[in-house]
Amino acid sequence: MTQPLPLRPAKDLAQSRRRFPGESPEYRAARNALLEQEIELRRLNERVAAQRRALPPGGVVPHDYQFDGEQGPVTLSQMFGEHDTLVTYNFMYGPQRKRPCPMCTSMLSAFDGEMPDILQRVAFSVIARSPIDRILAFRKERGWRHLRLYSSGGNDFNRDYADEDPASTGDNAGFNVFTRRDGVIRHTWGDEMGPESADPGQDPRGAPEVMPIWIVLDMTPGGRGVDWYPELEYPQR
Repeated sequence: MTQPLPLRPAKDLAQSRRRFPGESPEYRAARNALLEQEIELRRLNERVAAQRRALPPGGVVPHDYQFDGEQGPVTLSQMFGEHDTLVTYNFMYGPQRKRPCPMCTSMLSAFDGEMPDILQRVAFSVIARSPIDRILAFRKERGWRHLRLYSSGGNDFNRDYADEDPASTGDNAGFNVFTRRDGVIRHTWGDEMGPESADPGQDPRGAPEVMPIWIVLDMTPGGRGVDWYPELEYPQR
């Protein structure tokens, strides 16, 4: 096995040569200290991703779930297409909801633009419990072009992989990753961070952050705020 190359101390790498108009010495010192932590965060992200990739084989899926797709019934195994890896996202748009979850919608709108690139590496399916016609109508409303959408209303996928109670009207968002080797489909990783693991004063969210909107807002002085969330529509200005 190839040994990782030794890393230089982040503090040594954080002595940026960049200078912006009007910045003070105090700003530059604080910015370089922040840059050191940004480098450490990048390294932590890399370590966590490597640990995730090194997980032991997950459980074999109980059966080949059947979903309703745009062109008719589709099984989980068929969702893989030519790939050996399938990423699924449970979209909070169950039949009890008048409108879909705005947070899910915001993220999926961004993913729709990225999907041609994502599909070069892995298969990706968006799954919700609403009837497929209702899901497709919302796709048309949002102008999504590339997301592959499926209804799980007729199977137990959401119970097994989204921790949903079939007797409840609630639904849960979440990512899951499956692999297919020699015809055997296994679950390799699932989203497990939620309200019970949230830190005080923070919204429950996974790691790494997957919503582009939060990544952008976290770069700003005001941050993501404490009482603002995406909405499905905004007033005209």
